[in-house]
Amino acid sequence: MSGLSLKESAMHFAEVETGDYRIYAGAIERPRQFGYVAAVVVVRTGLSEAMNKREAFRDENLAGGYGWATPAEALRFAINAGKEAVMCRIGMYA
Repeated sequence: MSGLSLKESAMHFAEVETGDYRIYAGAIERPRQFGYVAAVVVVRTGLSEAMNKREAFRDENLAGGYGWATPAEALRFAINAGKEAVMCRIGMYA
């Protein structure tokens, strides 16, 4: 084995149903830095089969990549961002 040591990044996930949307939130440990980055994907699940499971919103680097101290804080921020996207419906019909 080489002299390199590999450290696995910790990832934490949560799912929330909001009307016709499912919010997938993630807290990903930042490599070589402190904290967890918040990420969110919002998927439209309702209406017709043709639109079933259509991605409506995605942001993999919420808050500019801010390092949240705990995974719970990052997940809470990601879930709230997903709910805001659903409520505001910004770009949801594109």
